[in-house]
Amino acid sequence: MDAREAARLLKGVRAAALAGDRPPAAPRPEIAESWRRMMAGGVHPDRDSRSRMLSAAETEERRQTSPLRDLLPVLREGLLPALDEALHIMVVADADGRLLWREGHSSILRNADRLGFGVGAHWDEAVVGTNGVGTALVTRRPVQVFSAEHFVSSHHDWTCAGAPVRDPRDGQLLGVLDVSGPLATMHPATLTWVSSVARLAERELRVRHLESLERLRAVAAPLLARMPGRALALDANGWTAAVTGLAPTERIPLPKTFGPGRVWVPQLGDCLVEPLPGGWLVTVTEARTGAGAAARVVLDLSRPGAWRATVYGAAGSWSQELSPRHAELLFLLAESPRGRSAAELAQELFGDPTRTVTVRAEISRIRRNLGGVLAHRPYRFAHDVEVELIRPGNPAALLPHSTAPAVISARLGHTGTGVIP
Repeated sequence: MDAREAARLLKGVRAAALAGDRPPAAPRPEIAESWRRMMAGGVHPDRDSRSRMLSAAETEERRQTSPLRDLLPVLREGLLPALDEALHIMVVADADGRLLWREGHSSILRNADRLGFGVGAHWDEAVVGTNGVGTALVTRRPVQVFSAEHFVSSHHDWTCAGAPVRDPRDGQLLGVLDVSGPLATMHPATLTWVSSVARLAERELRVRHLESLERLRAVAAPLLARMPGRALALDANGWTAAVTGLAPTERIPLPKTFGPGRVWVPQLGDCLVEPLPGGWLVTVTEARTGAGAAARVVLDLSRPGAWRATVYGAAGSWSQELSPRHAELLFLLAESPRGRSAAELAQELFGDPTRTVTVRAEISRIRRNLGGVLAHRPYRFAHDVEVELIRPGNPAALLPHSTAPAVISARLGHTGTGVIP
């Protein structure tokens, strides 16, 4: 169907969802989940709640400190040449949903101004409803929002495609790259295009990271060559530049209190930490022992997009930020003290028990940092580990990105409502 016909159908779908009626067609899962969040959060379907625009000084301060600033040449090269002809604009937002840069066709920029889609605006889901910037920030996945898939009706003449940009060093969400334009001019391939440019930007960050590790390695190598014991050169995020006396490890999870002096590091034991240009020289002074074994894990899912596992042991504590998929898996394991097989986890994650290869691969990645916490056959938290699960205050905000059947069931089991099929 053409764009106008699709827009009419989506308006009918949205109207039925708002009224609690049976829709003429099911909304896409990611859109249905976003609408649920909007209704649970009290977002008005016909009026967004505009927040204060950043001043020019505040915007410039955010621009200066944003890691996305250095990626603008990559983003512009990948998108701008086609935007004028396509009657679209490029928008770059930070992790708070604030629009920091905006470029493209002049007439579309003027239309965006009338919509409040300008530099300094706050385009978070909770402020303006389902949209390519805010929804991508919540789900941490690329998303295209077409016409009446926008929860707020004033946005129905627009279509947007947004893709998150992450820091490859630590997985931190840096912001969102978005392409937006009038309904009639959006192409189905726009989301693939935007996602590809976002991945190019992440690749650029990865190249710069590898270059910084190489510089650290050049400084550390002569020092390590003269050391008789076990030592490593690590960057600020725990990535290994060089090692001696130890098996090579790609990355070491660092405790919160990591810095110069004596520090207990979970994977290493007692260490002496000294600063180096671009990182740290870490000398292992004591072998890792059972004294550091995990006794308690706090799985904090209370803040959307900031999921974290904190491990407590006799020698201290350390935290690991979780990806969306790892947050889902650890939630399912926390809810299943007796454990789950790979097939059971696949069923709960994907509704398909045959997708065990994906489950095993993700569990393997989790165990690289939480190996002493998780057991297998079946997958579960170790029997001697106390697990505390912190849920969000609003049950609808539990892992809001997730379309896993078990997670959706957990949300609805607490809210008791299920307006959108």
